[in-house]
Amino acid sequence: MSKFYAQGSGSESSGSSSEDDDNEAPVPSKPIPAGKQTVYISDDDEEDSGKRVVRSAKEKRYEEMLGHVKKIKNFKKNNDMSNILDCFEDLIKAHQKALPVIVKEENGSTPLFYLKTLGQMENYVNQQWENKKNMSKINSKCLATLRQKLRKYNKDFEEELLKYRDNPELLDDDDDDLEEKQEARDESGSESEGEKKEKKLKKPSTKKPKDDNESDDSIDWGSDSDESSSSSDEDYADIRSKFLKKTTDKDDAKEKKKADRDKRMQRKKLAKDDDLDDGEGWSVVTGGAQVERPKMFPKDSEINTPAVIKKLAEITAIRGKKGTDRREQIDLLNELETIASAHALGPAVQVKIGFAIVAALFDYSLKVHELQKVQYWIKLIDKINELLNLAIAHKDMKIDENVPEDSEEMEKSPYRVRSCLMTVFERMDEEFLKVLKELDSHSFEYVERVQDERRICEMLERLLTYIISNHLAEDKGIMCRAYYKKIEHMYYKFDVRVLKKKRGEYNGETSVDEMQRLAGYIYAFDTTDRLRTRSILCHIYHHALHDNWFEARDLILMSHLQEVIQHSDPTTQIMYNRAMVQLGICAFRHESVLDSHNCLADLMMSGRVKELLAQGLMPQHRHDRSPEQEKIERSRQVPFHMQLSLDVIECVYLVSAMLIEVPYIAEHEFDAKRRPISKTFYHQLRTLEKQSLTGPAESMREHVVASARHMKKGDWRKCYNALVNEKMDRKVWHYFAIYEYTKDEKQFGVKEMLRRKIREESLRTYLFTYSNVYDSVSIPRLAEMYEMEFQQVHSVVAKMIINQELAASMDEPTKTVVLHRTEPTRLQCMLLQLSDKVNILRETSDRTFETKLQGGPGTMGPGSKGRQFNRMDWKNRRPNQPRGDHHNRGDRDHNRGGDRDHNRGDRNRGDREHNNRDRENQREVVAH
Repeated sequence: MSKFYAQGSGSESSGSSSEDDDNEAPVPSKPIPAGKQTVYISDDDEEDSGKRVVRSAKEKRYEEMLGHVKKIKNFKKNNDMSNILDCFEDLIKAHQKALPVIVKEENGSTPLFYLKTLGQMENYVNQQWENKKNMSKINSKCLATLRQKLRKYNKDFEEELLKYRDNPELLDDDDDDLEEKQEARDESGSESEGEKKEKKLKKPSTKKPKDDNESDDSIDWGSDSDESSSSSDEDYADIRSKFLKKTTDKDDAKEKKKADRDKRMQRKKLAKDDDLDDGEGWSVVTGGAQVERPKMFPKDSEINTPAVIKKLAEITAIRGKKGTDRREQIDLLNELETIASAHALGPAVQVKIGFAIVAALFDYSLKVHELQKVQYWIKLIDKINELLNLAIAHKDMKIDENVPEDSEEMEKSPYRVRSCLMTVFERMDEEFLKVLKELDSHSFEYVERVQDERRICEMLERLLTYIISNHLAEDKGIMCRAYYKKIEHMYYKFDVRVLKKKRGEYNGETSVDEMQRLAGYIYAFDTTDRLRTRSILCHIYHHALHDNWFEARDLILMSHLQEVIQHSDPTTQIMYNRAMVQLGICAFRHESVLDSHNCLADLMMSGRVKELLAQGLMPQHRHDRSPEQEKIERSRQVPFHMQLSLDVIECVYLVSAMLIEVPYIAEHEFDAKRRPISKTFYHQLRTLEKQSLTGPAESMREHVVASARHMKKGDWRKCYNALVNEKMDRKVWHYFAIYEYTKDEKQFGVKEMLRRKIREESLRTYLFTYSNVYDSVSIPRLAEMYEMEFQQVHSVVAKMIINQELAASMDEPTKTVVLHRTEPTRLQCMLLQLSDKVNILRETSDRTFETKLQGGPGTMGPGSKGRQFNRMDWKNRRPNQPRGDHHNRGDRDHNRGGDRDHNRGDRNRGDREHNNRDRENQREVVAH
């Protein structure tokens, strides 16, 4: 240990000090605070070299963390997930070790390079997660573990990482800047204690400078000489300065780098400042080919319409080029618009620049699936609204896409501008749907964006007014496009006035009348099949939504869309599926159970209801599509406020299938050729019947299946209570509450319809199941059991007799149904089935036994000798047997075996015919 650090005791120095030392107060040695500086001193040989490194605990911990960061970057190049996971865990441990230093010296603020590393790791993991299928099993497993740990760990730094997520360009700096930024932050934050003490203690020295040849060994801390004993504060400062960190060329280079870095940050700040008015200044240097920013008008230059149009052409010329800053281009166009407004160059110039600004806002999100930022979306709506105001206010200005560029007139009236407001509005509507699809449907932001639809509809009304007032309605194509956009925004919305008009409570125009007018114009004047087809589908959907069953049914039957829809684009097919679902639900409300089942059967039997309705992707089908296909499928999704309830669709389908399938099963109970009408419902019913212990119904499917089991027994009350109860009301039936109304003290609605249908189908099922038990059934008794009127029961039974479903006749005087027992009873049917199965089993066993007797391949039974001998090779024949005898014997054996087989086959055929006759005689006896 050096004697300099042992001075605090004062025991050794007191014995060897001179008289001069007694007159001076000794300089006390201050202990170095823990956690502030940890001094690493090498051996005496290193002290002679004059280079002594003093490192704080913070530097040591940060160096360890930076080492792990560097390893992670190296492993990223090879996509070595296992090593990246290990290094990430080591980095977390190193950060935990450095926490005491961070709390004391950094006031608890996380180092910038550490936050940046976490942000880069998050982006890297998300990128690799999309290509997970192409990874090996080990890398895939490590990636999943790393993703889980990183998400959990980053929750502690959510607020600090937010700026990196909002500005991804902060994560694109070079790797070397990490250490430089952190070092600059450390150096600029505070001076070390050693530098402060050095400034306080360092004074001009009066000692003679030491020669170069003189070594440091001449300094003896414990010497008794006068030179050593006359140590003062100056000597102490000179000696102590040897152990402090010295300024070298490397430090000067760091200071220079720090100054350059500050300049770069200032440039970025100036470039990102949205309130910067002049076009000159610092600009952000991005990757790719650099495009020079166009300069605005020089001083004292004349600003007129040709100059502004020329400048507009220069700005728009760089549109779409690589390296173009899209935000800067928007700022330049806004500045140009301000200059044109200040010099009053006319409305045509403002409209021309406005269309350029709208195009730049559209280009801000170049990717198809990229979400438009909220601030730019609001600017886009405001700018299009402003263009509409200018177009409506100046009727002497013609805005049309058919105007040639050479014939544009910007300076005097009448103005002519080449552009199309309808195309801009259609693009804005697409962006609106994209914004809604990408947002979380349960977030407050989604609710705010949905409210923008009111503004869009108002803009559409004003656009139609402008088209009609400027004689653009002569172009039937533009009018059809505008009418279709209006149809798209109203076809899925429910209008209460329609139901009030049916009840006689309203006499004005409703949305159904307006839809008929708009769709009729498209049917008459549209020249493209796509708009006409989509208009028909929207019209069908709107009719079905407002309970106009017969109008919707006739429209889809006359259009023959079901025959050609498979040749349409996917978006049109999605609209067709939505229209068919709404049509099936409407048929269910009108008691057309069979039509409702037919409308929903194809969709429900596919097992991909969510995908076919564009309301989500099924996870079990994810392996069938690539990431690109999945992105395309997600882009076709319907916004949340336009989606249909999947529970309602499935419940309507299952209830319709129950009302059809259960009577059919009871009628053909012993028919072996019976085929289920609805395979989905039949599978659910058979699955529940196979369960040994059945608990109370929980899900919607279980309620429907439990209701079907009660219907099979003819118990309509339990069937209705299992289907219509408080739990099912909350899940399904409350969606139909708006269609319920009362008239002449009679209630009309879905629940009342279900009560009627369940009673009728339960009655039919009861007659099919127990007809062999009764000789005659009283119709008033049936009406009392099922709480139906006598005429209704009479009608149901008579219809069954006419359709030859029930072998019976009506006895009008006694009001009874006389059953004819032409068919076997239940026990007789079971006996016949058992007899058939026994005969089939006997025939199978006979054939098996005959095969063993005759000898098959590899056996040595009778009849197999000739076949085996014919398969013998010449080498296997007996040596003394002539060649001709060999063939003759094989032929004789073969003929003998064939004769035996033929005779045995005749005997078996005779036995089977005899057995068939016996079975027929048995059936006749049983029947009598």
